[in-house]
Amino acid sequence: MGEGKASTLVFILVVALSLVAFGFSIAAERRRSIGKSIQDPITNTTFCVYDSDVATGYGVGAFLFLLSSESLLMGVTKCMCFGRPLAPGSDRAWSIIYFISSWMTFLVAEACVIAGATKNAYHTKYLSSQTFSCASLRKGIFIAGAVFIVATMVLNVYYYMYFTKSVSSPPAHKANRSGSNIGMAGYA
Repeated sequence: MGEGKASTLVFILVVALSLVAFGFSIAAERRRSIGKSIQDPITNTTFCVYDSDVATGYGVGAFLFLLSSESLLMGVTKCMCFGRPLAPGSDRAWSIIYFISSWMTFLVAEACVIAGATKNAYHTKYLSSQTFSCASLRKGIFIAGAVFIVATMVLNVYYYMYFTKSVSSPPAHKANRSGSNIGMAGYA
């Protein structure tokens, strides 16, 4: 997995980890906590009862798998900052564009899944019995995370592809002008 040659293993791991994160995010959306208003006949109070808390675990799983995918890629490419310099050209430009874009989508995806997991856990565990409406997590939080997970995966694949092209292409050298003696005839 050295610099300069694209590794199929890196491609496979980045895609696999991202797809698992996508799956967890979809599963979290399908298993969101939904509250039901229940009235206690003995005390005559109304309170909310929420079903399972499994969506929180799925959301955290999506967060961790996407974080692993991004960490793996940034470790292999040395975060584009700490390795050999990239050769000038269009490959370097695309590499920088995909690097910045993948980080932006990564941050949005992570924010969506961790916010959804946190909000889902809050409704499940910490809601008091004095509340009259059973609030639940809005539909689509985990789906938005899933969409950004896929976008991050695609951008990461393109980033790694252009990064390896830019690192493996030979650096541009200045022309050797040792034979030229223009203006130096008297000093040779």
